Amino acid sequence: MITAEGLQKRYGSKVAVDNLSFNVRPGVVTGFLGPNGAGKSTTMRLMLDLDNGHGDTHFDGRRFKDIRNPMQEIGAVLEAKAFHPTRTARNHLRMLAAGSRVPKKRIDEVLDFVGLSDVKRKKPKGFSLGMSQRLGLAQALLGDPGTLILDEPANGLDPHGIHWLRDVLKTLASQGRTIFVSSHLLSEMSLMADELVVIGMGKMIFNGDVDAFVRQFTQTTVLVKSPSATQLAETLRGMGATIDPDQSGGLLVSGADASVIGEIAHRDGIVLHELATRSASLEDAFLSATGASEEYVAHGLQGEPDGGQPLSTERPQGDFTPGGAA
Repeated sequence: MITAEGLQKRYGSKVAVDNLSFNVRPGVVTGFLGPNGAGKSTTMRLMLDLDNGHGDTHFDGRRFKDIRNPMQEIGAVLEAKAFHPTRTARNHLRMLAAGSRVPKKRIDEVLDFVGLSDVKRKKPKGFSLGMSQRLGLAQALLGDPGTLILDEPANGLDPHGIHWLRDVLKTLASQGRTIFVSSHLLSEMSLMADELVVIGMGKMIFNGDVDAFVRQFTQTTVLVKSPSATQLAETLRGMGATIDPDQSGGLLVSGADASVIGEIAHRDGIVLHELATRSASLEDAFLSATGASEEYVAHGLQGEPDGGQPLSTERPQGDFTPGGAA
């Protein structure tokens, strides 16, 4: 069990982490979400006593610095390429194993597990980002820990690698381990995570079940298609439902579930061609929950957000082309 209480970090006048408190339970995968600049990496560093700040994090009642052999209890990777570039992949793990009293046979076990046996004698400086991520996971698993803390472990992995990582983390969680993982891949997180910690601008937005997060920050709609759509829409509006047109020619109904709509249609003799509940996605909920916390907002080139004149793509005099001399 991970218990974080009152985590705070300030860089000058900027508050990076603002009094965060949350729990990460064993036996489930907990996703850590937030826009760029939300403070996710800083939070993880505070949890592992790698950064100065305020607040406490306890792992089964103990702080990280008080655990005698932390690699055997907590496997953490916060940077994809946190290794010496000229030391071979196997020697990198040998060094870590020697300092943490991990048996040598475990080195080849984890290298084989993450699919790097064929390159274990090669230097990681030539590894792709995906291969570096696999080496990082091998490092995290080296001590066979009960807790994993991983920052963006899917970056650089191809689709097969992402699928493999999902299965690995869910399997480890099913063994009773505590898994805390951050990611920007929301579609993948929706398949992987059971619970969420969601922050924005260093502040807590949500901590709990994935389905509860989606319900809290989105609204379920019902797609209705009928030759008597106008009549049905008038009846539903009279009940307080909201009706919006759908791109496919149907109606999107909010405020009435499919069973109620079906009963009304039957009562009024209205033929239905389609009646389907559309549940919002994790991405929809994330955008709704964190929209006000997005720090870096990009705007298109066709016009300014306030409806002003279109932005020019012509390069002003005095600008430099990428890679040119300044």
